[in-house]
Amino acid sequence: MAVKSVKDIDLTNKKVLIRVDFNVPVIDGKITDATRITASIPTIDYILKQKGTTVILMSHLGRPKGGEKKPEFSLSIVANKLSEILGKKVIMASDCIGDAVEKLVKESKPGDIILLENVRYYKEEEGNDPEFAKKLAKLGDAYINDAFGTAHRAHASTEGVAKYLPSAAGLLIEKEVKFLEPILKNPKKPFVAVIGGAKVSSKIAVLESLLKTCDAMVIGGGMSYTFLKAMGKKIGKSLLEEDYIDTAKKFIKAAADKKVEIIFPLDRVCAKEFSENAEPIYIENNEIPDELTGMDIGPKSIEAIKKCLATAQTIVWNGPMGVFEFKNFQKGTIAVAEMVANSKAITVIGGGDSVSAINEFGYADKVSHVSTGGGASLEYLEGKPLPGIVALEK
Repeated sequence: MAVKSVKDIDLTNKKVLIRVDFNVPVIDGKITDATRITASIPTIDYILKQKGTTVILMSHLGRPKGGEKKPEFSLSIVANKLSEILGKKVIMASDCIGDAVEKLVKESKPGDIILLENVRYYKEEEGNDPEFAKKLAKLGDAYINDAFGTAHRAHASTEGVAKYLPSAAGLLIEKEVKFLEPILKNPKKPFVAVIGGAKVSSKIAVLESLLKTCDAMVIGGGMSYTFLKAMGKKIGKSLLEEDYIDTAKKFIKAAADKKVEIIFPLDRVCAKEFSENAEPIYIENNEIPDELTGMDIGPKSIEAIKKCLATAQTIVWNGPMGVFEFKNFQKGTIAVAEMVANSKAITVIGGGDSVSAINEFGYADKVSHVSTGGGASLEYLEGKPLPGIVALEK
């Protein structure tokens, strides 16, 4: 997928409208993870180094219902954090469109950084309304999309604006494509995919797509119980998607036909209740008693995954191995994070909990690429065209 790069267009003396992904987690008025903000810095820096440029940033935060302008969804908290990171004042706009914003942009000076207010304060954003996209486009002379996390959405600020301005991809989107494209088409072999998470329904499309290129696959997390049930195993009170048992059976057969090794958990850490304080109960096989719920993988499973990853040249990891948010049931996910971090393979991490694990245990700088878009990276690996990137194709 050949996309036009920010380096391919002349930005001299331009006001540059950049779609970034500042949809960061905020708890009690504090940003708890600034990964997405720091990921935007290389593109912002690059553009500011071009002669006479002004940077106008736009993003969403959270999900304001029906375009309600609620203060808890204001990007002003992000403006403060970005100012702190850049060591430079970021001017916070009062809105994302309108006369006051147009006046602010018109009076800006080269080197200024303006952050527009939440684009999802308007329902026209998610509706990809052309008139709303035109109002956003009026603010810039050129458009750069660097919001990979929302590239799978055809919204006004991600796809619509590109129709009205000279457009290109930012450095982050370029980096995401650089790492994900080979995995989709021609990965270095052996290629192992480690896929976890809660539901088969949300991951089956990517599992089926990865079967085309991977040599082995590890399946963990809550979705593994549906597969185990499909194989005739007892899963107790563990998470089950009954409607997907037949899908799981077909997938297992398809993998066997393609000679792709599938590693399912061999043992379990269970609990009597789904609770953070529940006592871990070890079950040394895949026959979980009726009164127990599977919460994590056990040591035999960890060893099997370690053996599988030992010779890998490419590893994709998306989704935790267990209930990662509960400390008593983190061991499987932590073990995988450590294996991936210590691997000499090309390593690509996507998905909220996988990224959290890599960050929390200080492994982020030891992996080749941490994707900023869980949903977008999954859809990319499914082979789906991402509207925000298609709009930038040469």
